[in-house]
Order: sequence, then structure tokens, then C-alpha cells
Amino acid sequence: MTRSTRQRERDSERTRWQGEREKDTNTDEAVDDIDLDNVDDKDLIRTGDGEIIHEPTGIVVEEEQIDRGPEWRAFNHSERQSKSRVGAPTTKTMHDKGLTTTIDWKDKDAYGRSLSSEKRSQMHRLRKWQERIRTKDAGERNLQFALSEVDRMASALGVPRSVREVASVIYRRALSEDLIRGRSIEGVSTSALYAACRKEGIPRSLEEISEVSRVERKEIGRTYRYISQELGLEMRPVDPKKYVPRFCSELDLSKEVQSKADEIIETTAEQGLLSGKSPTGYAAAAIYAASLLCNEKKTQREVADVAQVTEVTIRNRYQEQIEAMGIPT
Repeated sequence: MTRSTRQRERDSERTRWQGEREKDTNTDEAVDDIDLDNVDDKDLIRTGDGEIIHEPTGIVVEEEQIDRGPEWRAFNHSERQSKSRVGAPTTKTMHDKGLTTTIDWKDKDAYGRSLSSEKRSQMHRLRKWQERIRTKDAGERNLQFALSEVDRMASALGVPRSVREVASVIYRRALSEDLIRGRSIEGVSTSALYAACRKEGIPRSLEEISEVSRVERKEIGRTYRYISQELGLEMRPVDPKKYVPRFCSELDLSKEVQSKADEIIETTAEQGLLSGKSPTGYAAAAIYAASLLCNEKKTQREVADVAQVTEVTIRNRYQEQIEAMGIPT
């Protein structure tokens, strides 16, 4: 007797369900056989969704994901601004970490209408007291002034935002450990910025730092050494090669000169000539030597002005580097 179409569909569905059940059972047995704690890292791959999968078996080892973004979607800047329910992120570059509120200076209400003279006078008084209560004691006033100095000098030097954040953290640590006592606020804030530049791999010489600071170079160096030692910053010596791109750019030299200067620094440093030498003077001498070798000659005075070192320093380092490279003069 011929089976009906509905009965055939039921039999087909039952067969498919049994097959899937057997497949799941086999997968569970495979999971039991694998010790996930001793899996070879080479067999683990991360998918675009953030899951970690054991490639030979296809087992999902880790799938817990946390979406820290908003629950809403936006497709342009204005829509993103209108849907956002939070303010700017906290930052160490402000004494209150950016958590206090400010009163607008436009003298208009929420609908854009101008305020009456009585309301304007009231808002003026509120703004004045708002500024006063942002700093509750001398410590916060100290921190506010110091961080504003860091921001001013960082802007003059053209360093990125990350350096300002690191400098602010270093100053806060120095303040919390009472290292400011007996020293000027400007000197400690300048030293914190210099330390941050070195820590972030964006070298700026003491001469460049002192040009934008209100304290002398000697005081900056003395304060920097004290803070670095007390806070255990463990600064590594500056690599002269990090100065080469900026100096070459200011001297309008080609990439060939830059590469040759890097080669001179690397070769001579391996022979121990860099020990005890100023990195800016060493980089300037290498650039001067490379410019002569590449027929893009620059005078010692031009290179010295850019590197902010003396011509005597360049001549001495140049002679040492040329002799170490075995280049006839």
C-alpha cells in the first residue's frame, strides 16, 4: 500500500532529527575527550565575533563577550550626539577629572531666548561661585595650576594627548607622596612632562623643554632626577635614532640621509661610542656625517641650531664616528 505524502514527510523529519541527535552526542563525547587546559595554542583561533575555537574539532572554547558600547545605533554625528546620554570621559589632565559641571556664558535659556537683566545678574553670581567651589583647598588649587602648566607646555611642544595624560599621572603621584614640598610647582610639572615624553617614546631634549617652561634647565634636570628616583620610573636612555627623523625634517634632508644617519648611529653604538654621550649631540653628528656622505651638505652651525647643541660637540662626535666607521676624511 502506498504511503501518503504527509506520512513520508513525518518519516523524513524523524530521520533528520535522529541524525542531528547522534551528531550532538558525538560532539559531546569529543568535548569530553579533549582536555581544554592542555590544548596547544596553535590549534586555537579567534573569530571575527571574538570567539575562541579549537580548530581541529570546531569546539568553541570561549564565547563569553561583553558589549561595552551603547544599546542604540547611530549613523551620523548629529544622531550620535542627540542619542548620547553621557558626557565626556574622565581625564587625569584636569584637577577634578572633568566631573564638575559648568554654567554656560551665553545668558540664554534652554529655548535660546535671552535672559532678563535680573536673571543675568543671578547667573553671573552663580558662575563666580561655581569657579570658586571647584577647588576646595590649597592642594586642589596647586593641582589645577600645575595641570594647566602641563597642558600649556605640551601644546607648545606639539606632543600628543597621551603624553599629557602620563605627565598628569606622574605629577599626581608626586603630589600624593609629598615630593612637591620645597620645590616650585612649575619645576615639578615641567619635570613630569619631560619624564612623560621619555616614557612615551617621544623624545624632547631638556633645552626644548626649558624653552617653553618658566624655570631654568638646571632646575628641571635636578627635579627630574629626584622625582624619577623617588617614584621608581626606571627610565631607559634615549635612543639617538628617535631624534633623527625630526632633525632631518627641519633641515630639509632626504630619506637617504636619514637612513645613513641611522646606520652610523647603529654601527658606532655597537662599538660602545654612545656610552656617556648626549643623544641629541650624537644624533646631530650622525646627521652631519650622513649629509656629507650623501652630497647634501649642511654646515655644522645649521645642524647645531636644529639640535640645540654646540658646534664643538658635533665636531668631536663626528670625528669619533668617522674613525669608528673607517671612513677616510
